[in-house]
Amino acid sequence: MSSRSDPSLLARLAARLRQRLARADRTAAAAACVSLAAGLLTFAVAATVFSHHSANHDEGVYLTQAALLLGGQLEFHAGALADAVHPWFFVEDGGRLYPKYSPVPAATYAVSMALFDEPRVTLGAIAAGNAALIYLLGGTVGGRRAGLAAAALFAASPMAILTGAAFLPYAPTTFFNLLFAVAYLRSVRDGSTAAAGAAGVAIGVAFFARPFTAVLFAAPFILHALWRVGSAVAAEGLSPSSLPDTVRRHGLTALFGTLFVGVTLAYNLRITGSAFTFPYQAFAPMDGPGFGERRILGHSVEYTPALALESNGYALWELATRWVAAGPLGTLLAAVGGAVAVRRWRDGVDLAAGGDRTQPDGSPAFRQTAALIVAGIAVSVVVGNLFFWGTHNALATLSDPTDGLAALFGPFYHFDLLVPLSVFGGLAVAAGARVLPRLRARLVARTGSERNARAAVAVAVAVAVALVVASGAAVATAADPVQRNAGIDAKHEAAYAPFDEAEFANALVFVPTPYGEWLAHPFQRLRNGPGLDGDAVYALDRDPVEDFAVLDAYPNRTLYRYGYRGAWTADPESRVTPKLEPIDVRSGSRVAAETTVGVPERVESARVRLETRRGEERAVYDVPDPEAGDPLAVEWSVGEDGVRLAGAPDGPVTVDPAGDVAILTVTLFAPDGSTFTYRQEMTVRTAGGEAVGDGEANASAADVEVVWPPERSVCRLVTDCGSEGTYLPDRPGEHAEWVVFETEAEASDSGE
Repeated sequence: MSSRSDPSLLARLAARLRQRLARADRTAAAAACVSLAAGLLTFAVAATVFSHHSANHDEGVYLTQAALLLGGQLEFHAGALADAVHPWFFVEDGGRLYPKYSPVPAATYAVSMALFDEPRVTLGAIAAGNAALIYLLGGTVGGRRAGLAAAALFAASPMAILTGAAFLPYAPTTFFNLLFAVAYLRSVRDGSTAAAGAAGVAIGVAFFARPFTAVLFAAPFILHALWRVGSAVAAEGLSPSSLPDTVRRHGLTALFGTLFVGVTLAYNLRITGSAFTFPYQAFAPMDGPGFGERRILGHSVEYTPALALESNGYALWELATRWVAAGPLGTLLAAVGGAVAVRRWRDGVDLAAGGDRTQPDGSPAFRQTAALIVAGIAVSVVVGNLFFWGTHNALATLSDPTDGLAALFGPFYHFDLLVPLSVFGGLAVAAGARVLPRLRARLVARTGSERNARAAVAVAVAVAVALVVASGAAVATAADPVQRNAGIDAKHEAAYAPFDEAEFANALVFVPTPYGEWLAHPFQRLRNGPGLDGDAVYALDRDPVEDFAVLDAYPNRTLYRYGYRGAWTADPESRVTPKLEPIDVRSGSRVAAETTVGVPERVESARVRLETRRGEERAVYDVPDPEAGDPLAVEWSVGEDGVRLAGAPDGPVTVDPAGDVAILTVTLFAPDGSTFTYRQEMTVRTAGGEAVGDGEANASAADVEVVWPPERSVCRLVTDCGSEGTYLPDRPGEHAEWVVFETEAEASDSGE
């Protein structure tokens, strides 16, 4: 029976598709092409400009959250190792690690991860969906030609392209907001109960995603609904047995929206333990809307109304001149569209008059109301964002358009402003398109020549297009931020090069902490899976006691340490030379080692020094006249009694049994007073150190443990130069020809 019904079903679907295509006109087909182009462009930018993710490290948060959702989890359960695997912008709570963000944007990325193993598909789909919804919204306000122009303007806006190509929540939230707007207006225009319900679901999901953003977007719609409900009640009365249709439809929208507010509060209760404490508040209680002291992590500011006006004023100027399609001309186009709407409303002319060959749906009064509501979005977004200090943070240095995250993505907290700007810009384009035939007719009447009239109109169009292109070039609406983002991506590509060549299987990788003890900040690619047990587990390289706790918890993994030579900064021109080094743990009753360093010409003396990070003791001896070109060998050992330096008159240097760092330096002194230091740091643990974590301490089976090889650096003029002096044994070109830095160690089971 099913075999008979399947072909019939396919035939019906094919017939319905043919009917739809037959009814479709050129405008609808063009809108579909614009939407498809927007999706393909966004996917291409995501795969090229952001191939290794952007400077906004929230991307790693959402992708980690998406992986958790696919694993059926809302949080990591890391236990005692929570600090060692703590991702950026996750809250630590008794061994749990949960993200500060809502799961809705991450869920959209999880869909394409599950279906295609490529989350960028979601980015393209969201971009295409936003363009399509802008077409529908613009068509509702001013006819389908206005909707087509609006979709093209939205899709061509640099902020829509760059923000939409990153794994951030702004474009997905706008998608649900637009879905709400289109469904709401359809419910009003057509009296559709289904559209009213869809509107409630859409704004409810948007609220779950970003509550503040959803409320600002929905504010003018809510005011309109309240006005309609009040008018209906005043005209028809209110009876439980017979509700007015208007009240019933808006009530349904409110009901579904409120249900998702309940879902949001239930999620808060599950995650933070309080329905009215959002995860972002648990992470940073002073990070929400409001004035006064605002704080997140170590950054705080006294956010005053004056600072809000200054920051948001600058952000709006940047948006209007750099981040909309065609820059200032695009903004001017939206202003012209607004003026057209006002004039037609005053003259009683339909906003869609002459815009379509077919009769547009809805009444002229409805389209005027829809235009007023869309204009209200601009007001609510601008006013509402004055109360949130995020725009101030995104700008970093006020008055510098190349500084801060806003320089890379635009003022993204105002992302929803692209909606009214695009819709009214589309209205202006449609009005202009209607003027051209009339202009040509007047020219024909004056000149008597159809050819001359067409030529004049063509010249006018060419001049307008040239102005748009010139404006775009003058303000660099897209080229500059794309170039900056591409530079950041190239920097990340260089930093991740060792991982492109490595194949991990049951690996444990220690990563550095240039921005503090956070995973995926800045190295977003290095993320853990939901169970903290994938082919590669990433852990922060921190205090020796904490590092040994990680080693104890993962006793049978292949070990690596990721590092780099150079200083990691936000500057895309500042590159580092990466190193992914295999390591292991040497254990026994004693570990004997020898370090050999190169000596250049004109060295007067050398000083060998051994100390520990946590102790005050040290062992030192001098080499009066080291021979140039002859390597200098230093012998040392680690035992239960501490670290010994052969040739030093001092006794052993004691080691903290739970974990310590033994530091060996060989400093060469030149006659002019300059120095060159070989420095190595060994992470060690001796018998008596307690295991931390789920595993058992290896120290219980051996007297000492040493993580091998040690971390090595070569420093000029100072004895400690951090990562800027990291020694790269596989890259001899990075160091002077005479630099030699070799170290060997052998563990034994019997004492000396």
